[in-house]
Amino acid sequence: MTMDKSLRVNKGLIRSRSVLTRAERIERLKASDRWGEGDSPFGLDKVRVFKLALKKKKKKKEEEEEGDEGDQD
Repeated sequence: MTMDKSLRVNKGLIRSRSVLTRAERIERLKASDRWGEGDSPFGLDKVRVFKLALKKKKKKKEEEEEGDEGDQD
């Protein structure tokens, strides 16, 4: 059975995930020196997932730059 076109996701998952795979958790634990090569991959420590928030550009600076360019003529 095929999936309806309206239910398909074009670009995959856009938002940040709240759960990491085991491999991703091990990578982060290695980076923070909390996991060694001989340790078991089962029962891993918790790893915090940081959510990235993009800051919006301030419009005042852009307007000032545009105003300065017009004054030079």
